[in-house]
Amino acid sequence: MITEVSEGIYAYIQPDGSWYLNNTGFLVDPRGAISVDATSTERRTRAYLDAIANVTPQPVRTLVNTHHHGDHTYGNGLFTGATIVAHKRCRDEVLALGPPANTGIFTEVEWGNLPVAPPFLTYDAGVTLWSGDLRCEVRYVGTPAHTTNDSIIWIPDRSVLFAGDLLFNGGTPFLLLGSIEGSIEVLEQVLRPLGATTIVPGHGPVCGPEVIEDVLGYLRFVADLARKGHAAGLSPLDAARQADLGSYAAWTDAERIVGNLRRAYLELAGGERGAPLDAVAALRDMVAYNGGRPLTCHA
Repeated sequence: MITEVSEGIYAYIQPDGSWYLNNTGFLVDPRGAISVDATSTERRTRAYLDAIANVTPQPVRTLVNTHHHGDHTYGNGLFTGATIVAHKRCRDEVLALGPPANTGIFTEVEWGNLPVAPPFLTYDAGVTLWSGDLRCEVRYVGTPAHTTNDSIIWIPDRSVLFAGDLLFNGGTPFLLLGSIEGSIEVLEQVLRPLGATTIVPGHGPVCGPEVIEDVLGYLRFVADLARKGHAAGLSPLDAARQADLGSYAAWTDAERIVGNLRRAYLELAGGERGAPLDAVAALRDMVAYNGGRPLTCHA
């Protein structure tokens, strides 16, 4: 679904925003399009490219990855001729991630033919892109948050923010490969001060700045739950099973609480933000929380 959020700026929203159903977006001018992220499968990425072609006859000349996760990068290789731009750690992680595969963690997906295509123009702090005369600030957020390599695309003249997976609207945030502490810091010190009036989150409908407070509320809930569970000697899985998620239970992919608690426990034990952990074991615990069923993926 395409939404024009400001003149020449479009959000591409994939309902319902659950596992591997990410949002993307693009900007157009007479010389070409700039895309914010790819999608997860060959079919979905080709549908996204067709949607862009229905808006502009110009090719996508630049593709910006907000972070390395496969729902945002697996389709990179289908943007033929585009310069792929991202933070330097994003390149490393895309290469480490490799091509998609069905592992039994998620319901099976038809990934299609997706050659690995890492970013090949990278930065440390950020880079400025221009869509015609419109300035687009691509900024690394400065610390592990959703992942170790999150960037935002901020368009100050339009007060439009592409937030990547730093923000989920109506879906459960996922911090397994990032940092609870870092995410709170980024939302409070980087995103909130921008004063964006229109936000394209990584998953879920286009929204306003209220989503920042919604996600902060969840992150503080996770941090508090982790402190109590850790003090009681509970494993992250047991703490999740005993937790009352309250209003957050209605958010999609509630099982992410287990992975988020794994990350929070590591930080309570003094682990650095974004420090490596056993992600496969965490995902298996999430399957256990889900009653032993593979996690639902509609990609």
